[in-house]
Amino acid sequence: MSHIQTNNDGDAGASDAAGSHTKRLGSIIIVSTLGGLLFGYDTGVINGALEPLRHDLGLSAAREGFVVSILVFGAAIGAMIGGNLADRFGRRSCILALSALFIIGTIGAATAPNWEMLALFRFVLGTAVGGASAIVPIYIAEVAPHDQRGSLVTRNELMIIIGQVAAFVINAIIYNFWGHHASVWRYMLIIAVLPAFALMIGMLRMPSSPRWLSSQDRHDEALDVLRQIRPEHQARAEVRELKELGNDEADVTSMWREPWVRRLIVIGVVLGVCQQFTGINAIMYYGTQLLQDSGFSAQAAIIANILNGLMSLAGIIVGLIIMNKIDRRTMLLGGFGLIAVFHLLVGLAALWMPETAFKPYAIMVLVAAFVFFMQGTIGPLVWLLLAEMFPLRIRSFAMGICVFCLWIANAILTFVFPPFVAAFGIAPAFFIFAIIAVGSFLFVHRWVPETRGLSLEAFEEKIRAGTL
Repeated sequence: MSHIQTNNDGDAGASDAAGSHTKRLGSIIIVSTLGGLLFGYDTGVINGALEPLRHDLGLSAAREGFVVSILVFGAAIGAMIGGNLADRFGRRSCILALSALFIIGTIGAATAPNWEMLALFRFVLGTAVGGASAIVPIYIAEVAPHDQRGSLVTRNELMIIIGQVAAFVINAIIYNFWGHHASVWRYMLIIAVLPAFALMIGMLRMPSSPRWLSSQDRHDEALDVLRQIRPEHQARAEVRELKELGNDEADVTSMWREPWVRRLIVIGVVLGVCQQFTGINAIMYYGTQLLQDSGFSAQAAIIANILNGLMSLAGIIVGLIIMNKIDRRTMLLGGFGLIAVFHLLVGLAALWMPETAFKPYAIMVLVAAFVFFMQGTIGPLVWLLLAEMFPLRIRSFAMGICVFCLWIANAILTFVFPPFVAAFGIAPAFFIFAIIAVGSFLFVHRWVPETRGLSLEAFEEKIRAGTL
């Protein structure tokens, strides 16, 4: 393969002076990340809706667990199927289809007459959430210049966090004003239909991924798209690189047998599982319950839980600022190291602090600090690396496998965390999280390659040659 340029005037991935192409790129990022906003809202809204929903539909503990977790299982299936379909039919087409699933699932869940129909439509929402989690980061990575790829892909994670924070805040507002209505949970759920329609309408005007078009040997169409989002000389250089890569790439079947491809998939799977076993979604799903277990009243816990959302948002904003300035590996190592410390501190506080009025606030602050560092480092970086690492011809399907495993880990955590805390308390749960974070640190140090500063094609060339 001819050497792929990464740092000269003909660089296909470097950004150039602002112009109409930067505005077009900005529009693509804003519209596509509405999928991330829906991901965040639909996973976070259950946190506040569960209490009124339980009373309105008469949910038993088992049915409650089923209604909460069915979205996660749907997401696992959506990630796997969505990744395969995105390689076959294109990223844009699949995001459009996902927007329709978001609309159907949201309206169906908000109007469900019983818990069985609610579970069915939450499963539909889950498939949309999982598909979006696998496809949107890839779409952004494939339209972004390599020197901006980190911050642009991370904007999807920012929108996920904004969606979760919006769910927490909207839940609190609706509950405080209309909490006396038995069906108040329906108001919380139906809000998500607005960004779902915006995603559908917006994606109708967005282009296909130029890299996917090139993988289908539609190089002229890829060039037309790149001309919308790059200066002319960069667009032409990038298409030349894509043609070279396409000419040298093995067919998809033989590619799966390559050791370097299998290595990347194993790394992606382990990274996804490690991200979930930090415990971040135990906080996002059960933060209110955790705060009650630490000593807050039910009403105070609902309000205090907003702090987790705000710290999550603050963390991702800081991560967005530094993403293109610090190596991916360095941020991952720092993130796993810091969260191991805060997990340990939460466990020690829960175990040894005397039962005073100060104890729940101490635990709240330590948990919020964990959320901040997690969402500023590991949260966005894992999604970014999954979007960057894989060869073009199997990128969506390979990411779908990794995100499927990520969502299965999420589902296991969703099932296990509440009964574990009920049986053993907060401290043992966070001690286990700390041990997992240390193991994750060692894994990143030994196995995870660096991708910053390389175009997607240059990274593939280096990893294929064994130089990373």
